[in-house]
Amino acid sequence: MDNFKKDCKEELKCLKKASDIIKKELSKEEEVLKSKFANVMASRREMWEESVHFSTDLDRIPEMNHYLLEVNRETRDYLRTQKQIERFNKLLKSPYFGRIDFEEDEFGDVDKIYIGLYNLIDTEEDEIIIYDWRAPISSMFYQYELGRASYKSPVGIVSGNISLKRQYKIEDSKLRYYFDSDVKINDEILQEVLSANSSPKMRNIVQTIQRDQDVIIRDVENELLIVQGVAGSGKTSVALHRIAFLLYQGLNSKLNANDVIIISPNSIFSKYISEVLPELGEENVEHITFDDIILKVLKERFSVETRQDQLENLIISQEYNKFSAIKESIEFKASEAFVIILDRLINYFEKNLINFKDVYYDGEIIETKQQIKNFFLNNKINMPIAKRLKRIEGMILNKVHPLRKKRLMKIEKIVGNVGNHILEIKSFSRLVAIKEAKNFMKYLHSFTEIDYADLYKLLFKDKRLLFRLARGIKVPDNINEIMIETLKKLEANYVSYEDSFALLYIKLKLEGYKEFEKIKQVVIDEAQDYYPIQYHIFNLMFKSSRYTVLGDFNQTLERIGDKTLYDNIEDILKKKKSVKLFMDKSYRSSLEINSFIRNILGGSQEFISFDRHEDEPRILYQENLSLLNKAIADDINKHYEKGYKSIAVICKTMKESEEIKQRLENFVQVKTIKDWNEDDEKYTLIIPSYMAKGLEFDVVILYNASAENYKSEFDRRLIYVACTRALHRLDIYYTGGKSKFLLEE
Repeated sequence: MDNFKKDCKEELKCLKKASDIIKKELSKEEEVLKSKFANVMASRREMWEESVHFSTDLDRIPEMNHYLLEVNRETRDYLRTQKQIERFNKLLKSPYFGRIDFEEDEFGDVDKIYIGLYNLIDTEEDEIIIYDWRAPISSMFYQYELGRASYKSPVGIVSGNISLKRQYKIEDSKLRYYFDSDVKINDEILQEVLSANSSPKMRNIVQTIQRDQDVIIRDVENELLIVQGVAGSGKTSVALHRIAFLLYQGLNSKLNANDVIIISPNSIFSKYISEVLPELGEENVEHITFDDIILKVLKERFSVETRQDQLENLIISQEYNKFSAIKESIEFKASEAFVIILDRLINYFEKNLINFKDVYYDGEIIETKQQIKNFFLNNKINMPIAKRLKRIEGMILNKVHPLRKKRLMKIEKIVGNVGNHILEIKSFSRLVAIKEAKNFMKYLHSFTEIDYADLYKLLFKDKRLLFRLARGIKVPDNINEIMIETLKKLEANYVSYEDSFALLYIKLKLEGYKEFEKIKQVVIDEAQDYYPIQYHIFNLMFKSSRYTVLGDFNQTLERIGDKTLYDNIEDILKKKKSVKLFMDKSYRSSLEINSFIRNILGGSQEFISFDRHEDEPRILYQENLSLLNKAIADDINKHYEKGYKSIAVICKTMKESEEIKQRLENFVQVKTIKDWNEDDEKYTLIIPSYMAKGLEFDVVILYNASAENYKSEFDRRLIYVACTRALHRLDIYYTGGKSKFLLEE
């Protein structure tokens, strides 16, 4: 007991020391901030008083730019200090969460290594008080038990011995408790975190990062890191913490927030994860969905079906026996085989379909069509077709330019000799030149401009061409129907979601794309939802990037997934060094919910459930929808009374979610995705299963899981995704017969 009191006294002393240093550093930074604010205001005032205000004063524009650069520099400096103050305020509330006592082999002294969200340095003593959780030495806290340990420092491997490993709960600068954990990050902290109610935004997990998660976060060796993680394994959290780690490492590798992009499944998910990086003290990175990519590249030229629309149509098509035909079309157009057909189409166009012509100007031959074609096909630097054609256009125009000047002079001379005083000679010659130039450019563009959409249409206009390009490839049995339907949509300027893949691919191959060429790290979440052609598109858009790819093949919807998914990704992205890692432990749901979930897919998923116990899932029958709606509303109110904050009523389609809202809003306040505000602290959200991926809720209520409503394999996977969103409670309601996929143990 005396040892405990002594130990506790020592810990309180350490906390006070850390808090005092934070307050001291905070006070310094606040003074600096005042000074920097004054500098910013002075720079802006000087720019206004001393520099030019009107762009017509051209001689003084460089002076204006000088002042502007100075203002921007002062502003950045001010914002950096402001960010540091925010960090100190966060540290003050909870300076650290872990500690290891480490005796380095070389020196023999025992160092107490306190680990927190950020580094804390006593600038007067030049001493590190707290280490950032991302620092190399901090990795031992996550990776090792008591005993032998090592970490990779900038000067090499440092080895030694861990004699103590301790965890803390510090809130509002007060030590609530601490305990020693001799094996791993202790389950007590993890139990407490996981037992808490969910929040509208994803939270950081620095206190509870597990060993397998830490390996993924700190990997810097591989250009392609693929993670298969079961539902609730923390894939997305790990990916975000990995970004934070890479940005921390970026001090050496020159990686900053502008160099990273996250491919999100939908905008709801992007909003849900948007606070994690700022919470970790980093700038947020760009989030983009594949729908956004389509709009960026195709520039709203077409009316394009979204991923959400595609899934809605697929689900609804089951009711009128169109599902198989639509699914077959999607799988064909999104497949590796179709990519081969598109590559052959582009190659065939390059070799056979460009109608090169002899080019004359003012009676002189500029280039013969054979010369132009030879120049075009001589492509040693692998330049895209459209750029090569534009290069040819530029080459011809450079040759025409001096001839055009001679032509203008000739016209002016002729008109002058005639003595035409109705029009000014130069005006007349200019009109003639403009008309000739337009005609010439029209002639030139007939073979130097290419339309990617017209090329794609050609594939469905000419059956012989399609079959010629598909030699050795099995096409769908309903290929005639696919061709007719596709061409009909394209002619109407409407593009199905899967056709947008092909249009994107062709456009990128023909023209290239530079907007994302500076991106160094791409994070792809919900990897199982992307088809092979989409990974080829990523490869074209992010040519020199490294990738972190995360998925769960158990959560594929319209197709059955397995581990080969990741082999295909590896083959397509073709990185020199890659690794596939597996996260098979689920932390989100209780043991009871996880046991129930395992049966939905026939018990085939390999995952380990974290040992957290709560109520068994409930399967509840009601005689009709009216009673079902009333029962759900009553249960929602009871769940709120028990302290749960986030409740999701999960259904099949967006259309159904609107209908359910109308049925429930007479009894309880509910929202659909369209009117949901992610900042709501307490909410009941009605959401289709396919939109709920990556999200989590205290309570999940599955709406009308009847035999009539959920009967196909597609439906089975919708149920699975819905049920895996639940943290604490899972209620499943149905009328009529119960779905065959709800197997109770």
